[in-house]
Amino acid sequence: MKTAVIKFPGTTCEIDVLKALKEAGVESNIVGYKDFDPDKFNAVVIPGGFSFGDYLRAGSIAANTETMKKIKEMANEGKIVLGICNGFQILVESGLLRGALLPNLKMRFISKWVYVKVVRFDTAITKGLEKKVLRMPIAHAEGRYYLDNLEEAEKLAVFKYSDEKGNVKEEVNPNGSILNIAGIANEEGNVIGLMPHPERASFKLTSPDSQTDGLLLLRGLRK
Repeated sequence: MKTAVIKFPGTTCEIDVLKALKEAGVESNIVGYKDFDPDKFNAVVIPGGFSFGDYLRAGSIAANTETMKKIKEMANEGKIVLGICNGFQILVESGLLRGALLPNLKMRFISKWVYVKVVRFDTAITKGLEKKVLRMPIAHAEGRYYLDNLEEAEKLAVFKYSDEKGNVKEEVNPNGSILNIAGIANEEGNVIGLMPHPERASFKLTSPDSQTDGLLLLRGLRK
């Protein structure tokens, strides 16, 4: 399986994602958004950053490119699409994932390591995952997930902010997301978006406790 790491103007995390994917054993290439050919890839990762400067709303301009139309076609074919941070924002803005990502509740950029509890194990990156609580960093100003239907949001949720023991509670919610949601997927489980950065939790050197929980997720692309 070959994976495309899409680079829009303003994308900043493509090299980190590429290195983490290679560490996970996933064959991948960075592809400029105008050069993307969906027939050459089985999966797509949209990395974090500030695509097109996040003008209008985070991810909104990138969401309306021809590239995203091609990625929608891939998703409809059942191929894997993963959006990380700004990539998640792009997936929501494009309609590939339900809901919205609003400014953080305290209106500040948040950069910190968090724990997330895995609550769905039927997605491309969580299927067969044995570890239930993962530690990864977040870095965003617009990561507060919102959907007006709580029942539907509960069904879509894949990751929830929690403490180290997996307790999902309000005091560990960093941005005010409904139901502590840190990431969701479509019903089929092949389109996934999350605000935490798994690529930044893929190397012992850059992880606080030498944990590489991000690799556990990225290896799902290899499977």
